[in-house]
Amino acid sequence: MKITTKGRYAIHILYDLAVRGEDQPVSAKEIATRQEISVKYTEQIISILNKAGYVSSSRGHQGGYRLTKSLSEYVIGDILRLTEGSLAPVECLTTDENPCPRHGKCATILLWEKVDQAIRDVVDHVTLQDLVEWQQ
Repeated sequence: MKITTKGRYAIHILYDLAVRGEDQPVSAKEIATRQEISVKYTEQIISILNKAGYVSSSRGHQGGYRLTKSLSEYVIGDILRLTEGSLAPVECLTTDENPCPRHGKCATILLWEKVDQAIRDVVDHVTLQDLVEWQQ
């Protein structure tokens, strides 16, 4: 499993809003500049976050983006699943029903299930609040 720039940048964008967007909305251009992401890609990712209710937008001269929840409600695993889809390390674990014809006799399925659980144990227990605290 490899996290793409979309997932990584979504976390960076939300982090930027967490540390700079408390008092007033932050523009996509400001975020893009600070996080060294193109404005266009920043806007694409913010659109995904906005549709999911993670950020809200306001128009106008003082417009921009803000977080919609408290920092502890932003679970990193949820953000990654929103932008990346499944975080499973192998295809056969991406759905509840394992479509693999070798399921039940696969020598490596337990290994992949343990890797999947380890990933979930980390990303589903770290929040945006944790990231902010780790940087202080």
